[in-house]
Amino acid sequence: MDVKLIHIPKVHDVRGSLAVIEGDCIPFKIARVYYLFDVPSDAYRGGHAHKEQQSLILALSGSFEVVVNNGSKNERYLLNKPNIGLYIPTGVWREIENFSSGAVCLVLASTKYDENEYIRDYDTFLSSKQS
Repeated sequence: MDVKLIHIPKVHDVRGSLAVIEGDCIPFKIARVYYLFDVPSDAYRGGHAHKEQQSLILALSGSFEVVVNNGSKNERYLLNKPNIGLYIPTGVWREIENFSSGAVCLVLASTKYDENEYIRDYDTFLSSKQS
């Protein structure tokens, strides 16, 4: 599926930890950054795939689960460390759920927002995988 956890380099000393995303730390150039917060624990986000965009999802605070699907296989990832992100390549369906209280979900994206490159209907997504 090419979805993978990426460990963000960090430096730790008595003052705390510092994580840095630069250079070739992630497999794409960042074009957009956004974050989700105050998501109710019984809500979910995502529910789409991208035709072009690659993403890295990080739990800056708290925890949540990301369910990914490549059209034939589901995988579930618990994100709860701010220096471990989930890389999601183009063409993978994702849903984010089970947000803990105070969770902050940061998304680094390879493209600027373009509604036309989203696949928001699951059946359309599955059909695109069969062609």
